[in-house]
Amino acid sequence: MYQEDFDNSFSQEKSGDDIYSRPVRAGKRTYFFDVKATKNNDYYLTITESKRKVEKDGRFSYDKHKIFLYKEDFEKFAAGLQEVVQFIKEKCPVQERVYTESSEEAPRKSDFTDVDFDKL
Repeated sequence: MYQEDFDNSFSQEKSGDDIYSRPVRAGKRTYFFDVKATKNNDYYLTITESKRKVEKDGRFSYDKHKIFLYKEDFEKFAAGLQEVVQFIKEKCPVQERVYTESSEEAPRKSDFTDVDFDKL
């Protein structure tokens, strides 16, 4: 668990109970898709981008950006996302990065921290 997540764990309980989480590692970034529930057991989605950085003193910290997506907006959000993704693919084809053991850009096992999402 990241230290800032631990520090904010009490406030997270107030803002929503965790129902389901799906992390997606993509190069130097990790995206978290988290389903949460309100007190009325209504679900919503948080999408968090997390990027590890090194501070001047050598400590690691994480830049995080989060959006909240409510179920009444799912269809419009998905349609808008699909539209812009399709536009980008047509105008500037995406070339997926293929990481190999010898690749300098390949994420190292030490770049990631084992996280038990059941405990978050």
